[in-house]
Amino acid sequence: MQLARVTGTITATAKSAQLVGAKMLICDVMDTHGAIMEAACIAIDTVGAGVGDQVLVVRGSAARMALQANVAPVDAAVIAIVDTITVKAK
Repeated sequence: MQLARVTGTITATAKSAQLVGAKMLICDVMDTHGAIMEAACIAIDTVGAGVGDQVLVVRGSAARMALQANVAPVDAAVIAIVDTITVKAK
């Protein structure tokens, strides 16, 4: 799992049949201090997240499992909306 912030949405009228009805989100993967480690990861939303939310993203087969669709062409999925992050000071 990776921590990310939702920065936008994507609308695609022409897409794979397995993605019909799926909400696509643009997410910036970040560390626990908010520094962006990877910009513009595209993930399928499974929890109703929105722009500005901090979320957990899974990739690969875990993303397909989150969608319960082993044949869907999905590489990343949002599986949780983060309420709080606590990091122990060094």
